[in-house]
Amino acid sequence: MAKAQSSVKYGEWAFLLGVILALIVGLFSSQLEEAGAALYVTGVLAILGLVVGLLNIKEKEVNSFLIAAIALLLVANSWGPITTMLSEVAGELGVTLTLWFTRFFGALAAFVAPAALILSLKAIYNLATS
Repeated sequence: MAKAQSSVKYGEWAFLLGVILALIVGLFSSQLEEAGAALYVTGVLAILGLVVGLLNIKEKEVNSFLIAAIALLLVANSWGPITTMLSEVAGELGVTLTLWFTRFFGALAAFVAPAALILSLKAIYNLATS
């Protein structure tokens, strides 16, 4: 019992750390790119996503998580028209906000996609073996 609870705690911490790291990437991605750390941070996000997919999502939550992940990844990939409008309407502030949101959604996608991959493979396996 204690082992199951500790793995859930690791998964919860990995999720919280992934979201916070995605926020940091959104805010400071240009500085991370200048320092050559953007690739490493994206790798850490992907590893945290794998941890979340393996440890944090229970069997009954898989479908809900996958639906939420699909919605998030669609938002991250269809952000273009909104950023164009925001840049034109709000000027320099719009450009800044657009860059921040684009980088944040990209980092969040790098975090969520590996978890979604693990859980979708688990779901397919469960369907194929049942």
